[in-house]
Amino acid sequence: MSPHSPRHIVIIGASGGIGSALVDHFAARNPASLTAVARGALPPKAGVDSYRADITDEDQLAGFADDLRRRRIAPDLVVVATGVLSDEAGLKPEKSYRQQDPVAFRKVFEINTFAPAIIAKHLLPIMPRKGRAVFAALSARVGSISDNGLGGWHAYRASKAALNMLIRNYAIETARSNEEMICVGLHPGTVKTPLSEPFSKNVPDDALFEPQQAAAYLAQVIDRLSAKDSGRVFDWAGKEIPA
Repeated sequence: MSPHSPRHIVIIGASGGIGSALVDHFAARNPASLTAVARGALPPKAGVDSYRADITDEDQLAGFADDLRRRRIAPDLVVVATGVLSDEAGLKPEKSYRQQDPVAFRKVFEINTFAPAIIAKHLLPIMPRKGRAVFAALSARVGSISDNGLGGWHAYRASKAALNMLIRNYAIETARSNEEMICVGLHPGTVKTPLSEPFSKNVPDDALFEPQQAAAYLAQVIDRLSAKDSGRVFDWAGKEIPA
Protein backbone atom coordinates (compact mmCIF):
# COMPACT_ATOMS: atom_id res chain seq x y z
CA MET A 1 0.00 0.00 0.00
CA SER A 2 1.26 3.45 -0.88
CA PRO A 3 2.34 5.71 1.98
CA HIS A 4 0.01 8.24 0.38
CA SER A 5 -3.05 5.98 0.44
CA PRO A 6 -6.05 8.25 1.08
CA ARG A 7 -8.28 7.64 4.08
CA HIS A 8 -11.52 9.27 2.95
CA ILE A 9 -12.31 8.86 -0.74
CA VAL A 10 -15.07 10.19 -3.00
CA ILE A 11 -15.51 8.85 -6.53
CA ILE A 12 -18.01 10.80 -8.64
CA GLY A 13 -19.30 9.08 -11.75
CA ALA A 14 -19.18 5.68 -10.06
CA SER A 15 -21.59 4.04 -12.50
CA GLY A 16 -19.25 4.57 -15.45
CA GLY A 17 -16.59 2.13 -16.57
CA ILE A 18 -13.62 4.01 -15.13
CA GLY A 19 -15.49 5.30 -12.08
CA SER A 20 -16.73 1.84 -11.13
CA ALA A 21 -13.23 0.40 -11.56
CA LEU A 22 -11.78 3.16 -9.39
CA VAL A 23 -14.29 2.32 -6.67
CA ASP A 24 -13.27 -1.34 -6.78
CA HIS A 25 -9.57 -0.48 -6.77
CA PHE A 26 -9.71 1.84 -3.78
CA ALA A 27 -12.18 -0.35 -1.87
CA ALA A 28 -9.54 -3.08 -1.90
CA ARG A 29 -7.27 -0.74 0.07
CA ASN A 30 -9.77 -0.64 2.96
CA PRO A 31 -9.91 3.14 3.44
CA ALA A 32 -11.67 4.66 6.42
CA SER A 33 -14.50 5.69 4.09
CA LEU A 34 -15.27 5.41 0.40
CA THR A 35 -18.29 7.15 -1.07
CA ALA A 36 -19.40 6.36 -4.61
CA VAL A 37 -21.60 8.95 -6.29
CA ALA A 38 -23.80 8.35 -9.33
CA ARG A 39 -27.05 9.64 -10.77
CA GLY A 40 -28.76 6.26 -10.47
CA ALA A 41 -28.77 3.51 -7.88
CA LEU A 42 -25.50 1.61 -7.51
CA PRO A 43 -25.18 -2.09 -6.66
CA PRO A 44 -24.08 -2.69 -3.05
CA LYS A 45 -20.34 -3.17 -2.55
CA ALA A 46 -18.57 -4.09 0.66
CA GLY A 47 -16.96 -1.10 2.31
CA VAL A 48 -18.59 1.38 -0.08
CA ASP A 49 -21.22 3.99 0.75
CA SER A 50 -23.30 5.12 -2.20
CA TYR A 51 -24.98 8.46 -2.81
CA ARG A 52 -27.29 9.47 -5.64
CA ALA A 53 -26.69 12.86 -7.22
CA ASP A 54 -26.94 14.34 -10.70
CA ILE A 55 -23.73 16.23 -11.45
CA THR A 56 -25.70 18.79 -13.48
CA ASP A 57 -27.88 19.67 -10.46
CA GLU A 58 -26.09 22.04 -8.09
CA ASP A 59 -28.65 21.59 -5.32
CA GLN A 60 -27.96 17.87 -5.29
CA LEU A 61 -24.20 18.43 -5.20
CA ALA A 62 -24.60 20.89 -2.34
CA GLY A 63 -26.73 18.30 -0.54
CA PHE A 64 -23.99 15.73 -1.00
CA ALA A 65 -21.40 18.08 0.52
CA ASP A 66 -23.75 18.66 3.46
CA ASP A 67 -24.10 14.89 3.88
CA LEU A 68 -20.32 14.53 4.12
CA ARG A 69 -20.21 17.32 6.69
CA ARG A 70 -22.87 15.57 8.80
CA ARG A 71 -20.82 12.38 8.63
CA ARG A 72 -17.72 14.39 9.63
CA ILE A 73 -15.92 13.28 6.49
CA ALA A 74 -13.24 15.52 5.02
CA PRO A 75 -12.26 13.67 1.84
CA ASP A 76 -8.55 13.63 1.11
CA LEU A 77 -9.17 12.21 -2.36
CA VAL A 78 -11.93 13.31 -4.74
CA VAL A 79 -11.97 11.91 -8.27
CA VAL A 80 -14.43 13.27 -10.84
CA ALA A 81 -14.69 10.36 -13.28
CA THR A 82 -17.34 11.75 -15.61
CA GLY A 83 -17.34 12.90 -19.20
CA VAL A 84 -19.17 12.87 -22.51
CA LEU A 85 -17.95 12.66 -26.10
CA SER A 86 -20.92 11.15 -27.93
CA ASP A 87 -24.28 9.64 -27.08
CA GLU A 88 -27.15 7.65 -28.52
CA ALA A 89 -29.15 10.84 -29.09
CA GLY A 90 -26.86 11.84 -31.94
CA LEU A 91 -24.12 13.76 -30.15
CA LYS A 92 -20.77 13.11 -31.80
CA PRO A 93 -17.46 14.94 -32.16
CA GLU A 94 -17.28 17.38 -35.04
CA LYS A 95 -14.92 16.80 -37.95
CA SER A 96 -15.29 20.36 -39.20
CA TYR A 97 -16.24 23.78 -37.86
CA ARG A 98 -19.24 23.54 -40.22
CA GLN A 99 -20.71 20.88 -37.93
CA GLN A 100 -20.59 23.00 -34.78
CA ASP A 101 -23.92 23.17 -32.99
CA PRO A 102 -24.72 25.31 -29.93
CA VAL A 103 -26.95 22.64 -28.40
CA ALA A 104 -24.16 20.08 -28.62
CA PHE A 105 -21.65 22.57 -27.25
CA ARG A 106 -23.85 23.27 -24.22
CA LYS A 107 -24.29 19.57 -23.49
CA VAL A 108 -20.58 18.77 -23.77
CA PHE A 109 -19.54 21.74 -21.64
CA GLU A 110 -22.23 21.01 -19.06
CA ILE A 111 -20.81 17.55 -18.41
CA ASN A 112 -17.09 18.06 -19.07
CA THR A 113 -16.55 21.54 -17.66
CA PHE A 114 -19.45 23.00 -15.69
CA ALA A 115 -20.13 19.87 -13.61
CA PRO A 116 -16.53 19.44 -12.38
CA ALA A 117 -16.49 23.17 -11.61
CA ILE A 118 -19.59 22.97 -9.41
CA ILE A 119 -18.31 19.78 -7.78
CA ALA A 120 -15.14 21.68 -6.91
CA LYS A 121 -17.20 24.59 -5.59
CA HIS A 122 -18.88 22.36 -3.02
CA LEU A 123 -16.23 19.75 -2.22
CA LEU A 124 -12.98 21.72 -2.14
CA PRO A 125 -14.17 23.66 0.95
CA ILE A 126 -14.64 20.45 2.95
CA MET A 127 -11.32 18.87 1.98
CA PRO A 128 -8.51 18.99 4.57
CA ARG A 129 -6.84 22.33 5.24
CA LYS A 130 -3.73 20.53 6.45
CA GLY A 131 -1.87 17.55 5.01
CA ARG A 132 -1.87 15.94 1.58
CA ALA A 133 -5.15 15.89 -0.31
CA VAL A 134 -5.97 15.38 -4.00
CA PHE A 135 -8.77 16.70 -6.18
CA ALA A 136 -8.58 15.04 -9.60
CA ALA A 137 -10.82 15.25 -12.64
CA LEU A 138 -10.64 13.11 -15.76
CA SER A 139 -9.36 15.24 -18.60
CA ALA A 140 -8.04 14.25 -22.04
CA ARG A 141 -4.89 14.59 -24.09
CA VAL A 142 -6.93 16.29 -26.82
CA GLY A 143 -7.56 19.14 -24.38
CA SER A 144 -3.97 20.26 -24.89
CA ILE A 145 -3.80 23.38 -27.05
CA SER A 146 -0.08 23.15 -27.84
CA ASP A 147 -0.29 19.44 -28.67
CA ASN A 148 -3.20 19.79 -31.08
CA GLY A 149 -2.00 18.89 -34.55
CA LEU A 150 -5.20 17.40 -35.99
CA GLY A 151 -8.01 19.84 -35.19
CA GLY A 152 -11.64 18.77 -35.11
CA TRP A 153 -13.61 17.55 -32.09
CA HIS A 154 -14.25 21.22 -31.31
CA ALA A 155 -16.66 21.00 -28.38
CA TYR A 156 -14.84 18.13 -26.67
CA ARG A 157 -11.38 19.65 -27.09
CA ALA A 158 -12.57 23.06 -25.92
CA SER A 159 -14.43 21.64 -22.90
CA LYS A 160 -11.35 19.74 -21.73
CA ALA A 161 -9.04 22.71 -22.35
CA ALA A 162 -11.39 24.81 -20.22
CA LEU A 163 -11.39 22.12 -17.53
CA ASN A 164 -7.59 22.17 -17.51
CA MET A 165 -7.64 25.93 -16.95
CA LEU A 166 -10.03 25.50 -14.03
CA ILE A 167 -7.74 22.88 -12.52
CA ARG A 168 -4.88 25.37 -12.69
CA ASN A 169 -7.04 28.04 -11.05
CA TYR A 170 -8.04 25.69 -8.23
CA ALA A 171 -4.40 24.76 -7.64
CA ILE A 172 -3.46 28.41 -7.15
CA GLU A 173 -6.38 29.15 -4.84
CA THR A 174 -6.26 26.04 -2.66
CA ALA A 175 -2.49 26.36 -2.10
CA ARG A 176 -3.22 29.51 -0.10
CA SER A 177 -5.05 27.50 2.57
CA ASN A 178 -3.23 24.14 2.29
CA GLU A 179 0.26 24.04 0.82
CA GLU A 180 -0.05 20.24 0.42
CA MET A 181 -3.29 20.37 -1.59
CA ILE A 182 -3.05 18.91 -5.11
CA CYS A 183 -5.47 19.66 -7.96
CA VAL A 184 -4.83 17.78 -11.21
CA GLY A 185 -6.34 16.60 -14.45
CA LEU A 186 -5.87 12.95 -15.40
CA HIS A 187 -5.89 11.42 -18.88
CA PRO A 188 -6.80 7.71 -18.57
CA GLY A 189 -5.79 6.72 -22.09
CA THR A 190 -8.21 4.94 -24.39
CA VAL A 191 -10.38 2.72 -22.22
CA LYS A 192 -12.99 0.13 -23.18
CA THR A 193 -16.00 2.19 -22.13
CA PRO A 194 -19.11 3.47 -23.92
CA LEU A 195 -17.44 6.90 -24.25
CA SER A 196 -14.55 5.64 -26.35
CA GLU A 197 -16.11 2.57 -27.99
CA PRO A 198 -17.18 4.33 -31.23
CA PHE A 199 -13.67 5.73 -31.69
CA SER A 200 -11.40 2.86 -30.61
CA LYS A 201 -11.57 0.57 -33.65
CA ASN A 202 -8.14 1.62 -34.92
CA VAL A 203 -6.47 1.71 -31.50
CA PRO A 204 -3.81 -1.03 -31.08
CA ASP A 205 -4.67 -3.66 -28.50
CA ASP A 206 -1.74 -2.70 -26.29
CA ALA A 207 -3.02 0.89 -26.17
CA LEU A 208 -6.63 -0.03 -25.37
CA PHE A 209 -7.12 -0.54 -21.64
CA GLU A 210 -9.70 -2.45 -19.65
CA PRO A 211 -11.34 -0.20 -17.02
CA GLN A 212 -9.63 -2.09 -14.18
CA GLN A 213 -6.25 -1.59 -15.84
CA ALA A 214 -6.89 2.12 -16.35
CA ALA A 215 -8.01 2.49 -12.72
CA ALA A 216 -4.81 0.87 -11.47
CA TYR A 217 -2.68 3.16 -13.63
CA LEU A 218 -4.54 6.27 -12.49
CA ALA A 219 -4.25 5.22 -8.84
CA GLN A 220 -0.49 4.87 -9.29
CA VAL A 221 -0.30 8.38 -10.72
CA ILE A 222 -2.36 9.75 -7.83
CA ASP A 223 -0.13 7.99 -5.30
CA ARG A 224 2.98 9.64 -6.75
CA LEU A 225 1.66 13.19 -6.90
CA SER A 226 3.20 15.93 -4.79
CA ALA A 227 2.30 19.56 -4.22
CA LYS A 228 4.60 20.68 -7.05
CA ASP A 229 2.36 18.77 -9.48
CA SER A 230 -0.74 20.74 -8.56
CA GLY A 231 -2.39 22.55 -11.46
CA ARG A 232 -1.02 20.19 -14.10
CA VAL A 233 -2.45 17.39 -16.25
CA PHE A 234 -0.96 13.90 -16.37
CA ASP A 235 -1.58 10.85 -18.48
CA TRP A 236 -2.06 7.30 -17.23
CA ALA A 237 1.71 6.73 -17.21
CA GLY A 238 2.40 9.82 -15.12
CA LYS A 239 3.71 11.89 -18.05
CA GLU A 240 2.69 15.53 -18.03
CA ILE A 241 0.41 16.71 -20.84
CA PRO A 242 1.29 20.21 -22.01
CA ALA A 243 -1.23 23.04 -21.78
